[in-house]
Amino acid sequence: MTSRTVAAIALLLSGVDFSSRTLGRVKYSDRLLVFSRTDGFRHESIPAGVAAVRRLAGGLGLDVIATEDPADLSARGLDGCAAVVFLNSIGDVLTDDARAALTAYLRAGGAFVGVHAAAATEPSWPYFRDLVGARFVRHPDIAPAIVRVLDPDHPATTHLGPAWQRVDEWYDFDAPPGPGARVLLTVDESTYPGGGMGPDHPIAWCHEHDGARCFYTAGGHTVEAYSEPSFLRHLRGGLAYATGLDATRRDGLDLRPGPGSGTVDPW
Repeated sequence: MTSRTVAAIALLLSGVDFSSRTLGRVKYSDRLLVFSRTDGFRHESIPAGVAAVRRLAGGLGLDVIATEDPADLSARGLDGCAAVVFLNSIGDVLTDDARAALTAYLRAGGAFVGVHAAAATEPSWPYFRDLVGARFVRHPDIAPAIVRVLDPDHPATTHLGPAWQRVDEWYDFDAPPGPGARVLLTVDESTYPGGGMGPDHPIAWCHEHDGARCFYTAGGHTVEAYSEPSFLRHLRGGLAYATGLDATRRDGLDLRPGPGSGTVDPW
């Protein structure tokens, strides 16, 4: 039985008709589903990341359902979601039913956002690797590095200059994302020790997969990342891109520079 057949059966049994809706668009969607289940290593930054996504989503006019239960990735649970966010999930964490429902949701026009260890999720499911765009293979120790902005015209990068210095855990991937991907950021391996991909080392990109709009950022390992204004703007831009919302909306968010800081406070 093919995955497409399994997805179709899941939809019929659920009673939810994804085909009658245009998912991932403001008119029909009012929430994000944030999934952070782990099997193996667990990032201590997950609570901070979920809290940050909740606040960013609120600024975009969206509610957040945060879960680590794969049963919530059902046809009924995904109905009305503007996007599904895999935030520092790791390992084989989905059931067959959740895989089928997620596939059906994406094929019906849903949206996907992957943060950091999303690239280390579902290693036995090739479809998920293609959804993220690449598979995590290794990383050196956390270190400061220079990030290069390849595409300054994306909602996730418009606030950045050509070079962005920050501290994170810099993932190596099995390969760069495919030719249909729009690479937004690379990390300069000459500015930190242990990089293994060479001069073309992407760390954030967007693409379409199976009808779904997808965004991935390799940032977000540390707790501190989720209080870093520039990273939060980057993440908010990725959420806005995936959902089709306006990244400049200010509902409840103060985007003015902090007094005397010279930085931008996203809250």
